[in-house]
Amino acid sequence: MEKETNKFHALQLFTDTFTAETVHLTNNKIGIYIRLLSFAWTKNAKPFTTESAYRICQCMNDQCCIDVYEVLEEFFKVDQDNKDRNKKTWFHKRLIQEHEYLSNKYKVRAEAGKKGGLAKRDFATSKIIAPIPIPNPIPNNKYDSSFEQLWEKLDIKRGSKWKAFQLIKKHISEIPDIEQLSKIYNNQIKGIEIQFIPHFATWLSQKRWEIQENDQKINHLANIIERMKKLGYEHKGQDGNFEKFFKDGKTYKIDKYDEKHMLQLEQ
Repeated sequence: MEKETNKFHALQLFTDTFTAETVHLTNNKIGIYIRLLSFAWTKNAKPFTTESAYRICQCMNDQCCIDVYEVLEEFFKVDQDNKDRNKKTWFHKRLIQEHEYLSNKYKVRAEAGKKGGLAKRDFATSKIIAPIPIPNPIPNNKYDSSFEQLWEKLDIKRGSKWKAFQLIKKHISEIPDIEQLSKIYNNQIKGIEIQFIPHFATWLSQKRWEIQENDQKINHLANIIERMKKLGYEHKGQDGNFEKFFKDGKTYKIDKYDEKHMLQLEQ
């Protein structure tokens, strides 16, 4: 049976493209992205679960899991969706292309070596020239007028404008009124410290425009606060979109926009 090479120990990093795509990320998220790329490459670019991503990034707290999930949403694509986001599987389109390229390159070289009588050791030490990425230039008029007006109305502009534009186009059929998006976003970020304000692209990907501060949600949050008090937590008030609690000398917080209302230890 013919042996086919399908695992490669080195991954070419196109620094110009990588830098341009990650310029908006924190150093922590860049490290997470590199870890996930390396992990995916060792698995022959095959899909992996969210839980695997948490393990490979050695997540020990909720904030780490949040950062990992945001990186997955921005740079990876869902292979199999699941209501439980920990069970979702992800793949990286560019890694698959690179893996297929190298696999085909080795296969062609092997066949040529057999036909031409090349020595096996000469083939093993031959250098494979990686493909030179051809950038896809983005035209100057890449944004339509309605999006430009929306972007200008944002009180705080965080994250990639281009990514936000792509998400608007993706969810345009689900958005009831695009002109109201800026009002909803501006209202939700009032009083939130700048480092906790979500990037507009992240906000769009999570469909946070559907979150309404109505009586039902307020009552639900009040019930959460009462339950925390019964568990011995002292309610310290609101800080932006977080409700603060204190217990045993430690401060905790709950994001009111988190549907699961996960308790986070404040660092």
